[in-house]
Order: sequence, then C-alpha cells, then structure tokens
Amino acid sequence: MSDYIIPHQHPISQADRTLIKQHQPLLIWLTGLSGSGKSTIASALELRLNKEFGVHTYLLDGDNIRTGLNADLGFSDSDREENIRRIGEVTKLMVDAGLIVITAFISPFQCDRDRVRALLPTGQFWEVYVDCPLEICEQRDPKRLYAKARLGQIPEFTGISSPYEAPLSPEMVLTTHTETLESCVNQIIQKLLEEKIISYPQFDQSGD
Repeated sequence: MSDYIIPHQHPISQADRTLIKQHQPLLIWLTGLSGSGKSTIASALELRLNKEFGVHTYLLDGDNIRTGLNADLGFSDSDREENIRRIGEVTKLMVDAGLIVITAFISPFQCDRDRVRALLPTGQFWEVYVDCPLEICEQRDPKRLYAKARLGQIPEFTGISSPYEAPLSPEMVLTTHTETLESCVNQIIQKLLEEKIISYPQFDQSGD
C-alpha cells in the first residue's frame, strides 16, 4: 500500500449496521465442481431467507461476476486467484454492511478460500462444500461445459484439465447426489438458527 493512502475511520461500525438488521452478518461460501448444485442451492437459500425470515441478503454467482467485475479475467491459475481475491474484497464490504452474503463459486484452490476467510472476523465465514462426484456432475452438465472440456474446447477446466481441491475443514458438507435441494437448504437454515445468525420473525401478538 502506498504511504499516501490512509484509510479513513468512519463512525458507523458493523455492530451498528447489524443492530438495525435484526440478524448477524455472515458469508456463506458455496464451493464445488461445476454442476454440483451451488447456484441452485444459493438461489433457493436466498429466496427462503428473504421471504420467510426477512433477512437482508445478497447473492454473488460465478458467471454473473465474470460478466461484470471480473470480465477481464480468464481461467489460468493466476486469473482464478485474482477472481477470488476480488470477490473476497467485495464480500468483506458486504459483510461489514451487515448482510448475509451467499456466494456460488467453484473456487478450486484451498489457499484462495482461506485467504477470503482471513479477511473476515472469526465466525463470519462459512465454507460449505457442495460435494458431488465428477461423474454425476458430468451427467448433469446443464451448460455442456464438461462435454466441451473433454473435446479440448475449454482449456484448464476444473475437474478435467485443472484440479479441484476439496475443503479440508468446511463448516458444512452438502451431498447433492444423495440429498434433495430442499434438504440441503434446510440444513443451512437449521445451522443459521442454531448459531443464532437468524431467528424466526417476531409477530405482533397484541391484536392491534
């Protein structure tokens, strides 16, 4: 960092922002192979948190980020690292704003995921491994990406010509080849409730 850059300390903190949101801030980081179900789970989870619990959320998805913020990046190891670095900095700001942020990124390298974890206060990063065997992901292949990778049309494709490092100690593991979408989302919501990140909405019982 340049000697001429001095971050300004503003008076409103994460605690102040959290107080008016009635839930705790958190980054839920879904990682797994292409086709494992990350985006599907993330979308269903955000919908339920929004509609049933009134939670302030934001969802960041791999392909969507690469059409805007990271449109200049490719898929080399260095570009993948920069992709996750930028996303990590964005999610840090969003969590500081008091949001529950849900991300769906392959994020194949453990060191990159650990780097994002290190940006946040202890307990505000949940690594959720969306575990699905490669052969099942290939059978699903909704975007025909595996087929193209097998033909050599997509270089450095995770799981085929580029490695995926499964999480070493994730907060949660969801096995999407044996569990339903509803079950996966329920598991996350149950943990959010147990950890008191969210709570059931309080309704006015006065009758007024």
